[in-house]
Parts: sequence; C-alpha cells; structure tokens
Amino acid sequence: MAFKASGGVPNNPAYPAVVARRVLDGTPTPNDVETLLVSNGWRGTWVWRVFDYHHFHPDAFEVLAIATGGATLMLGGPQGKIVDVTAGDVLLLPPGVGHKQCAQDADFRIVGAYPPGQEAYSTVRGDEGYDDATIEQIACVPVPETDPVRGGAGAMLAALKGGR
Repeated sequence: MAFKASGGVPNNPAYPAVVARRVLDGTPTPNDVETLLVSNGWRGTWVWRVFDYHHFHPDAFEVLAIATGGATLMLGGPQGKIVDVTAGDVLLLPPGVGHKQCAQDADFRIVGAYPPGQEAYSTVRGDEGYDDATIEQIACVPVPETDPVRGGAGAMLAALKGGR
C-alpha cells in the first residue's frame, strides 16, 4: 500500500507498507513471535498495542506482528486506509508511514521490532508535522537486510522492494 502525504504524516515515497495475512504459523504466543523476529535478525522487540493517534517513525522500518486478537488500524495518516488485522497477520512499515490504532479486541497483542541499528527509533505524532529534514531522514534509512518472518530475502522483503 503506497500513500501520499496526509495530515502531518509524510509517508514514504519510495516504499509501500506491506500487509501479509496469516503468515505466522499456528497460534503463536507473543513470546513465540518475539523469538521468531529476533531469530530473523530483528531487534528492539516489544509487546503491546499501537498508539491511538497518528504517528510515524522517520528513522526506522517497523514490523508489527499480530500475536493474539484483532484490531482496526489506520495506515497512511488521516486520509489513509483502514485495515483490519487479526492474529497471524504481519505488517512491514517503511519509515514515515503513518499508523494509528482505532479499535482492538480485549486480547489484542502485537509484537513490534526493528532492523539492526534502527531499534533506537523516534516517534513523531501526526499533529506535530514534519519538515524537509524529516523527508531527507526518511530517504536515508537503509532497507532491512532480512525478512522479519522468513529471514533472508523472504516474501515480505520482496514485496517491500518490489513496490519501489
């Protein structure tokens, strides 16, 4: 999914957001998902939910893997797209792509992680806006070297690079 700038969210002109449905095998726990992501070279894992306001990371790619439950997210800022996600779905968000949680099931748990060297990311709220320096920062973030789910040059990484 490619997005144009929207309401204080720059999005990413070079790479699309990738949404992969039911790619996590079986019924993994959040700990299982963390272990998978780390085994594929991703770092800085956390388990929680997505903020309920539009935000983006100008200095990192982010993987969001739904471990349990489901939620409604908005990707791409205020004029973006509503996406319903459920356990087993995985999102790969390029730097600058806005995201926000609109609703969640009681048991919703998501695992986030980042490529090596990007785990000390910053978070910018959509209502803070951005400037030319932010756009330059987004353009300089290196593409992940490994697919978060399958490792190596897996399908999610291929979809990301194919969207250029």
